[in-house]
Amino acid sequence: MPAESSRARSMNETRDRILDVALDLLGENPDAGMGDIAAAAGVVRRTVYGHFPSRLDLVRTLMQRAVAEMTAVLTDVDASGTEADAMWVEFIARVWPVAHRYRVLLALRRGEYGEAIHGLLGPVDELLADQVKRGQDSDVFARHLPAGMLSQLAYGVVFAIADSDLSNGTRGARAATITSLLMLGVPEKRAIALAGEQP
Repeated sequence: MPAESSRARSMNETRDRILDVALDLLGENPDAGMGDIAAAAGVVRRTVYGHFPSRLDLVRTLMQRAVAEMTAVLTDVDASGTEADAMWVEFIARVWPVAHRYRVLLALRRGEYGEAIHGLLGPVDELLADQVKRGQDSDVFARHLPAGMLSQLAYGVVFAIADSDLSNGTRGARAATITSLLMLGVPEKRAIALAGEQP
């Protein structure tokens, strides 16, 4: 029995290593293939395919990890009970490392895996829309677009800035916060002041 447990642990470690390497490699080259990922992970292609029968399965698993992390952040922030704009700032501050780490998924979302990725993002999209709707209802966020569309635009800019800020610097996080707040209709002075309060 201990041998099976050790084997299962080893398989899980290999699977996690493949995912971590794939995320890094796809971040540098979104067109990287399964052979590239196998070589970078130090395993044979058969091992990669044993865990992920197709490239779509690999991308879907990466997306599931990202969605789980983003949902956890959104749920925590949602329970804070602060003003909608301050809550958004806290959300961006906490989700920035996640957005930066999974920025390649934005590029993949625009490609052949778009439909699959879009489907997995459903729970995150709903939570974001709810957050923006509360901000609209309390006259903190603009009402020129429906909450679902406005939240997608504001959050999309976070991924766009993460994609161009490869160093994962704090300047990028601050820019993402201010820009997304402006898109939500928060006045510039208020957006800059709120961003200045970030740790």
